[in-house]
Amino acid sequence: MTTSQVTRVEKPWGYELHWAMTDRYVGKLIHINAGHALSLQYHNLKDETIYLQTGKMLYEIEIDGVLTKREMLPGDCIHVSPKTVHRMTAILDCDVFEVSTPELHDVVRLEDRYGREDKK
Repeated sequence: MTTSQVTRVEKPWGYELHWAMTDRYVGKLIHINAGHALSLQYHNLKDETIYLQTGKMLYEIEIDGVLTKREMLPGDCIHVSPKTVHRMTAILDCDVFEVSTPELHDVVRLEDRYGREDKK
């Protein structure tokens, strides 16, 4: 893979670098600016695992029907199965590696600071 194949996607909270994309998996580097958060969301099909490379984040994930908050530090990782509600909020600037199944547009937003909630 050459650097020309890496795609940068700007987001209101930072950016994503899509560094691997096949019909079976996707690899991303997600940069979240301090104080910003991704949507409270879930995926119908997408299965993902994240690894916090740098920074400090608050990770919210639904466990047994309860939205649980967990502070993550570099080296921490978490697996998110389909239908699991979750959100990442950067306490410090964060770089997160995400490896997932390829359904990139499978996002159901429940809350979003940037006005991107899904309309029911």
